[in-house]
Amino acid sequence: QVQLVESGGGLVQPGESLRLSCAASGSSFSSYFMGWYRQAPGKQREFVAGISSGGSTNYAGSVKGRFTISRDNAKSTVYLQMNGLKPEDTAVYYCKAVFRLAYWGQGTQVTVSS
Repeated sequence: QVQLVESGGGLVQPGESLRLSCAASGSSFSSYFMGWYRQAPGKQREFVAGISSGGSTNYAGSVKGRFTISRDNAKSTVYLQMNGLKPEDTAVYYCKAVFRLAYWGQGTQVTVSS
């Protein structure tokens, strides 16, 4: 079983940056597909970014060029560097791990407001 704990959320002004972290339990982190999703008020949860076990990345069009997903297998941690934040990025951000089954973290709030 995989347990995920997100951190790094907070309140920032438009144009600023945040770095989210997701620490994963389990002994096979290097084999997990890892992703970030978000859910804004009144909207469905949506895919933000993903990274494969081999390091391949993909992004939602709305964040491409601004967000970067990375992983540190030695630390069993995935990161989401968010630059140039916009008010529409405001959401609860969730970490997801896929290794046969899908596992979700509890989420961390990101609020972008002036």
